[in-house]
Amino acid sequence: MKVVIYCRVSTDKEAQDSSIERQRMELSKVASHKGFDVVEIVSEKESGYDVDREGMLTVLDYVTRDAVDAVLVTDDTRIGRGNAKIAILHTFKKHGVRLMTLDSDGEYQLADAEAMVLEIVSLVEEYQRKLHNAKIARGMRRAVEQGFRPERNLNRQGENAGRSRKDVPIEEIVRLRELGLTFSDIAITLRGMGHDISKATVNRRYLEYRELSPTSD
Repeated sequence: MKVVIYCRVSTDKEAQDSSIERQRMELSKVASHKGFDVVEIVSEKESGYDVDREGMLTVLDYVTRDAVDAVLVTDDTRIGRGNAKIAILHTFKKHGVRLMTLDSDGEYQLADAEAMVLEIVSLVEEYQRKLHNAKIARGMRRAVEQGFRPERNLNRQGENAGRSRKDVPIEEIVRLRELGLTFSDIAITLRGMGHDISKATVNRRYLEYRELSPTSD
């Protein structure tokens, strides 16, 4: 099992240096005993109430890239406190990464209150996804109603094989814009067609087209 070891103390006092070193030694010993593959040992002196800690961001990078199976700490408070802890635990859960602690002698078991909050957060995210999908569907319906023909784009997908997905169909951007769609709706519509594109990119490409068009003022 691939793990990242995380050690933290809350102050920058020299007296805490021994605590950091003790955490490193204890966690390294446990990892070796259990046969864990330690990809990195991350240590820092930061408040647990802050979520944007440099060391924790390194840990979260491993987590979100699915590069580790677990995060190993001495106890759950090392991960964080208050809302920061909940946010970090949610990210771990979302990516299927386990929190292993010495105190638990294995995987950390959520407190009832923590489990309840994480369940609520998960429900909110689910409904956010549904709202996002509904916006995409709305954008596509509006485009089709106003003359957009998605099959034309699908029929030509093989023509640009190997090219960057950022080579967006400028003719469709222009067409949808002339039909009265907002840049946001155009981006949503094109994402529904498989193009990885943002509202800002749509806006920029349209303005570039206008500047280069011989018919523009």
